[in-house]
Amino acid sequence: MFKKVEAIIRPEKLDIVKNNLENINCKGLTVSNVKGRGKQLGIVEKYRGNVYNVDLISKIKLDIITTETEVEKIVDTIKSSAFTGNVGDGKIFVSDIEDIIRIRTGERGVNAI
Repeated sequence: MFKKVEAIIRPEKLDIVKNNLENINCKGLTVSNVKGRGKQLGIVEKYRGNVYNVDLISKIKLDIITTETEVEKIVDTIKSSAFTGNVGDGKIFVSDIEDIIRIRTGERGVNAI
């Protein structure tokens, strides 16, 4: 069985998370710029004396497809690398992947990762 690890992290944590994932031999990932909000429902910012309500916060989304045996190592690496202890550190989601197909070669399963 394959797993998909999706992580929503702070943009400033991308480099350290990516480097630490490479250190555990997790090389394949997709990175997307996303916006969203959690329980905090956005933030209030001041700029040049004006107050702005920012209800969608810029984040980075990482998508990693891996084998079931590698999931905990990847999750632990993301957790420790992205942690600040403050609201907005992000979330990690793990879900099942039924199959993987490499478009170029038609390979399936673990050979397609």
